[in-house]
Amino acid sequence: MFKKSIFLLLLAFSWLISAEKINGAGATFPAPLYYDWAFAYQKASSVNINYQAIGSGGGIKQIAARTVDFGASDEPLKPKELEEKKLLMFPAAIGSIVLAHNIPEIKDNELKLSNSVLADIFMGKITHWNDPKIKADNKNLNLPNKQITTVHRSDGSGTTYNFTYYLSNISKAWDDEIGTGKAISWPNGFGGKGNEGVTNLIKQTPYSIGYIEYAYKVKNNLSAAVLQTKSGKWVEAKEENFKASAKHANWTAKDHFYELLALQPGDNSYPIVAATFILLPKEKQSVNKSVTAFFDYAFSNGDTSAAKLGYIALPKETKDMIRAYWKEQNILPAK
Repeated sequence: MFKKSIFLLLLAFSWLISAEKINGAGATFPAPLYYDWAFAYQKASSVNINYQAIGSGGGIKQIAARTVDFGASDEPLKPKELEEKKLLMFPAAIGSIVLAHNIPEIKDNELKLSNSVLADIFMGKITHWNDPKIKADNKNLNLPNKQITTVHRSDGSGTTYNFTYYLSNISKAWDDEIGTGKAISWPNGFGGKGNEGVTNLIKQTPYSIGYIEYAYKVKNNLSAAVLQTKSGKWVEAKEENFKASAKHANWTAKDHFYELLALQPGDNSYPIVAATFILLPKEKQSVNKSVTAFFDYAFSNGDTSAAKLGYIALPKETKDMIRAYWKEQNILPAK
């Protein structure tokens, strides 16, 4: 009996060390989805996907240094930068950034924040929830005379890049004084690491507001603000409005699918929708085929989990375009 137990332990150990392992790192924005996909893929293939949610900035640095098999970023790299770093890039999914708040007196999708008001809040120009500019769009709400605490990312973040890109396009003052970036000098507020860190700070801080990926809002049962579309219509943070925006994505393999999705046209298009991208080293074709095998499985089997977690799966046409891109780069996985 003892010998049999030792044999089984050695067999299990040999399986663990022989099982294929793929290491990835980067964006926290899609992390819940990648974890779900990785769990399903491990059961189907015995391949372990080890993904570290360290932020888009960290993911870009690690793949540029070739310390991981794939990087993940919510800020797409321009074709010139991809060429300089000898990288390939393709989108994996689409998500949305919401303005989550912790105002006990106000429920989900009740608070309206106009473009100018939102920019002024994060610039520190509007400091209390009962400011006349906020009250003007919320006449039916009992806005409290409480100081606003803003929460932002403390790490290099694609979520920050997409949020500040949005702010730069809705506010000239923001664009002139602060601008767009993965990491910026915030005028006020507190910083949290990753979407999870920002989410936790919002939950712990009454009368706070911060930007997070929609999946974190849903998972933590937070309230979100109603924002304005590109045409100025009020639009709630919900799936049908995310899809209305995402349908305008105009991907092309020629420039490695580079595109920013914020502020798409349409009266129902939620204004802060973003794709999340995978980065691969050009020269590692064998390893790249193992990575694309994982994403090929996810593209074929992961749409339901994407929807369940609050993400938008890529359209079939886009997935087909990505597979053609893999084939062109000689990294299409064997069936």
